[in-house]
Amino acid sequence: MSFTTQHTASYYAATARDAAPYPSLDGELTADVCVVGGGLTGVNTALELAERGLSVVLLEARRIGWGASGRNGGQLIRGIGHDVSGFARHVGQDGVHYLKQAGIDSVALVASRIARYGIACDLRWGFCELANTPAQFAAFKDEQDDLAALDYRPETRLVSADQLHEIVASDQYAGGLVDMGSGHLHPLDLVQGEARAAHGLGVRIFEQSPVLRIEHGPRVTLHTARGKVRASSLVLGCNAHLDELEPRLSGKVLPAGSYVVATEPLPESLASSLIPQNMALCDQKVGLDYYRLTADRRLLFGGACHYSGRDPKDIAAYMRPKVLKVFPQLANVRIDYQWGGMIGITANRFPQVGRLSQHPNVYYAQGYSGHGLNVTHWTAKLLAESIALGHSQGLDVFSAVPHLTFPGGKALRSPLLALGMLWYRLREVLG
Repeated sequence: MSFTTQHTASYYAATARDAAPYPSLDGELTADVCVVGGGLTGVNTALELAERGLSVVLLEARRIGWGASGRNGGQLIRGIGHDVSGFARHVGQDGVHYLKQAGIDSVALVASRIARYGIACDLRWGFCELANTPAQFAAFKDEQDDLAALDYRPETRLVSADQLHEIVASDQYAGGLVDMGSGHLHPLDLVQGEARAAHGLGVRIFEQSPVLRIEHGPRVTLHTARGKVRASSLVLGCNAHLDELEPRLSGKVLPAGSYVVATEPLPESLASSLIPQNMALCDQKVGLDYYRLTADRRLLFGGACHYSGRDPKDIAAYMRPKVLKVFPQLANVRIDYQWGGMIGITANRFPQVGRLSQHPNVYYAQGYSGHGLNVTHWTAKLLAESIALGHSQGLDVFSAVPHLTFPGGKALRSPLLALGMLWYRLREVLG
């Protein structure tokens, strides 16, 4: 995948409300905390720390929201992205309950941040989880029961296949689970709005300032091409783009390419016929499809997952058959935007959050495995709590979940995982 220092030519970049740049670092600074990474993790950690009165410098190698934070499908969905019950032997039943609740509360945290700082980001409530098979639809009842046990207040309802036309104009699905406590938004506007809020609270933000070297010690020193930052604590929020900056962490996250297209603006009648209630939608396939309408009535459709590091030569041509399988009625509709981005995937599909044992003043959060829009806000809160207060019980729960290093080293881990994903897709096809 090729990288530039400016935002990719996405629908989000073209419609961002305020993409005014920040300066690059030139000189030496000191701070209580230095945050590396200008995505949702880094920006929200900086904002949380500033709200607690700490001095913060944020260094971004390219632009705020340049990576997955500003390129994703914009689906604000409850959950952490994994059946967390499987982690009971590591975190206990109380820990499992905490993680399930965090998957819900993280969505509320995003909503409260949008409201508090008046961030215009096209937030719309309503999400439908789509079953590809009858067995998946049957499992939605268990999911609904789990939510009820957590005293989940937003409306949820099961929608059978013969009623699903009320939600989506496609015959591809065996039913759905509607959740009015999840929704969709413009992610680049969100992260840039949060950066403005952090800047307004005194966070010093620098773009085009990649960190070249870290000197560890009681105070951490970070070197860029034209400056340095000394800080008591360091937060690494680089996710799929950590690379060699911290090899002890980068091997536990696999960068995987995900791809999105956005159509031309659709006539109101066509848009409302495709997704009558303007919900976000996502299916259950291994290489899932996710889609929604934008504020200007485009269909934004994403999916696929590549581990080779190489984008398809023509993303629109690659994605169009996926769009038409769901919506054949769009055969003559033009695709205006096409883009890809790297998401960070962990071996257990659960975010890796904690601090380095060798350097306890270095904190990190990464590997959201497709659930970053909400969970980044929660992990940022935990990191800020731990730094400002000296301890965070929530951080202890997250960091108790073990994470494997992907086998094969940097050269082989992507091909090995691609083979593994092919096996899961074959199982899916063969039933």
